[in-house]
Amino acid sequence: MEGEKPWALISEVGEQGYLEELSDILTQHFQIIGHRDFLRDPQLYGEKIQAMFVWDFKPAAEASLLSSLPSLKVVANGGVGIDHLDVPYISSLGVKVTNTPNVVDEATADIAMALLLASARKVVEGHQIATDPKTTHIMQCPMGEEVSGATLGIVGMGNIGYKIAQRSKGFDMRILYHNRSRRSVEDEQAVGASYCQKIDDLLKQSDFVVLAVNLTPETTGLISHRELSLMRSTATLVNISRGLVVEQDALVTALRSGKIRAAALDVTHPEPLPRDHPLLGLPNVLITPHVGTNTYTTTRKMMQKMVQNALAAVTGQPIPNEVKP
Repeated sequence: MEGEKPWALISEVGEQGYLEELSDILTQHFQIIGHRDFLRDPQLYGEKIQAMFVWDFKPAAEASLLSSLPSLKVVANGGVGIDHLDVPYISSLGVKVTNTPNVVDEATADIAMALLLASARKVVEGHQIATDPKTTHIMQCPMGEEVSGATLGIVGMGNIGYKIAQRSKGFDMRILYHNRSRRSVEDEQAVGASYCQKIDDLLKQSDFVVLAVNLTPETTGLISHRELSLMRSTATLVNISRGLVVEQDALVTALRSGKIRAAALDVTHPEPLPRDHPLLGLPNVLITPHVGTNTYTTTRKMMQKMVQNALAAVTGQPIPNEVKP
């Protein structure tokens, strides 16, 4: 019965929230209310809401909102990264926090390779030439960089980093990686990866550097002036982690001076960047709007896992993907 379904707070369904064609995953198990509608009468709904679904960082799990949800049992996040959630604070309220690991790995690894290839082979520039109304015959096209046989450095060899290595092996790339802990010999041999205990060694040798780390206090500003100065002048930086992992002013300086060849970014800080941000005007930068998980298959799996986690928390069952403080 509709009245027996637990209530859940979401951002909204539509352009700024959940895809309408996938919202049935939520409504099958929850009575949902959008954040905007909730704010019109928080007293009416506040006592009812037991779950909050956070998608693309919205609704923001701020203290002012959480305090108006006395029956809340779970904040279910879509995606792996939970740097936008104050997990210790939320947990102190007796509210569980969950995320959706593993289901995002394939799509995120795909976007890493897409950015790497598009930047190396100047796909966007080529498209602009081919579709420009002023193009009547093809002159000298932009020259790209060879990917096959190049050296790839992966910073962060978790599930996503390892998936990137698997894909890179198909391009006969020499694969280096830096991680807090070394992978097993079997894992290394399966993709032909070599471990660099120091990130400096990886940066000095790589033609392409892919960042695939979680955002933590230790990884915030991980790539700044010093790290960029160690990279090859022909190297490309690819970031599919979080914008704050890279010190953007340092990146602008490195790109303008030719210290590195290019950057390909699926993440920035903030998102979107201010329209006058210098990164937007550089010809050797490729930026996509944080679309690493944006496939119908992955989005559906993420939403299903969010619902699974939330239902477990609401019904007092073991939670598959609980994030501990």
